[in-house]
Amino acid sequence: MPATKRDLWSATSHNEWLASLDAYEGVVGVQNVAKLPDLDAWYRTELPVAIRQRKAPHIVHDELVKLTEWKMARGVWRAPNLVLVKGNSTDSVISISTEALAKVPHPTAPIATLAQLHGVGPATASAVAAAFAPDIYSFFDELVAAQIPTLGKVAWTMGYYGKYAAALRDRARALGENWTPVSVERALWANVGGKAGL
Repeated sequence: MPATKRDLWSATSHNEWLASLDAYEGVVGVQNVAKLPDLDAWYRTELPVAIRQRKAPHIVHDELVKLTEWKMARGVWRAPNLVLVKGNSTDSVISISTEALAKVPHPTAPIATLAQLHGVGPATASAVAAAFAPDIYSFFDELVAAQIPTLGKVAWTMGYYGKYAAALRDRARALGENWTPVSVERALWANVGGKAGL
């Protein structure tokens, strides 16, 4: 596992970024959250395939609930939000997520549309968009945002998310082939040891 809390954002060495990304699964595993490794593997490998295989890309209710559980397991658990997410109707999740993912590649419109669902804010909405289009969107994570000095204090707004996602897209382009905003986000999250800060 790479040394934590270093200034990865300023690093120009491709190897430093790659080492941090390679450490991601190990960092997930040491967060002391029992369900996180399984939820994270599902989020990274199964959910993107499921969304893309649908004629009109969307998520279903059970996926939104599971994605919310993943987001909270990786960050801060907010039980009332999970209750709100579970309260969304099956039809509303399908129709709103279909409408949202049809707005790709707009930088923020899919996020704003998904945030119409109960209990879904910019972070949860960004997780859906990132699973579908990792070359454009990244999961909105406070620990990652805090490492990008040009962004300032984290604000859970569409405007802030737009700047955050643009910064990660720019860094992915600078790092080159095979890098996406999602892989940049994971490298930065692993860099600080996740929420455990290990």
